[in-house]
Amino acid sequence: MQTTDTPRALRVNEKAVNLDALQLEAAPQPEPTAPPGHAVVQVAAAAVNPSDVKAALGLMPQAVWPRTPGRDFAGTVVSGPTEWIGREVYGSGGDIGITRDGSHARFLVLPEAALHAKPQGISMDEAGSVGVPFVTAFEGFRRSGMPQAGQTVLVLGANGKVGQAAVQLASQAGARVIAVQRRAGPFEGFASGPVDVIDARHHADVGAQVRELTGGCGAHIVYNTVGSAYFEAANKAMAKGATQIFIATHERAVPFDIFAFYRGMHTFVGIDSLAMDCVASTAQLDAMREGFERGTLKPFPVARHFTLDEAMDAYRLVLSGSTDRVVLRP
Repeated sequence: MQTTDTPRALRVNEKAVNLDALQLEAAPQPEPTAPPGHAVVQVAAAAVNPSDVKAALGLMPQAVWPRTPGRDFAGTVVSGPTEWIGREVYGSGGDIGITRDGSHARFLVLPEAALHAKPQGISMDEAGSVGVPFVTAFEGFRRSGMPQAGQTVLVLGANGKVGQAAVQLASQAGARVIAVQRRAGPFEGFASGPVDVIDARHHADVGAQVRELTGGCGAHIVYNTVGSAYFEAANKAMAKGATQIFIATHERAVPFDIFAFYRGMHTFVGIDSLAMDCVASTAQLDAMREGFERGTLKPFPVARHFTLDEAMDAYRLVLSGSTDRVVLRP
């Protein structure tokens, strides 16, 4: 019989057609030693992201088998470079839990270059759940020139975690933010400045509404977290010379007006956070650490906590489309 003191890790051994067929086991995990250039982190908290569940189901073509899932983490360094022993760290990665063993475990082995100090003033649960959403949002803005004061940033799908992170980052930069969503948003007291909210349930023409709010100018940056669902509206909402960022889509093929694209001098940017390994991803988080520490960036409230034995319940909740932030405590 397993004891609670025995280090364990979730394991997925093969692809599954759905969660009912998923074999997700909390297996014994020998305490690892850090190979040269690496460190071992004892995981205190690790978010369950939609991409974690999809990867466990075999929906990520680069995923390897068997492996331990989990991309985000916060914990304490217990083995590795002397100067890091005992320090609290946090991070994420497109390789962690996908092409290498991940954070849904007691211990996580990382390259030394992926170690970055956890922000002061936020909890392990909070630090372990900011990774994927904030890294994705930051990378989209980084490749778009970063929001600037005086610009208008439109966030489509602002209810989602990447959307919420994008709203905060744009607001922190001093940009005017317009958030499009289909239910009440969390932005009161959450963003650094005011956020104009468009409820897509009551505004059939979102693009026209954005034009009205901006005096006909449109948005300088459009962060499209839902892809094809808002593609036409997003294009209509773009200012001259604007950039649209894509991270996801419901349908691959969309109508595309090349004339409007080049006459608008528009730029489209695609972001795949899985292409960013743990070294690149944790560097992005470290670039945001000051914002978390001074409170201009706020971690997501963690709504549900689960043990490894309850991991299937956590995975089901995330796959159901719940916007609650779900965290495992290995």
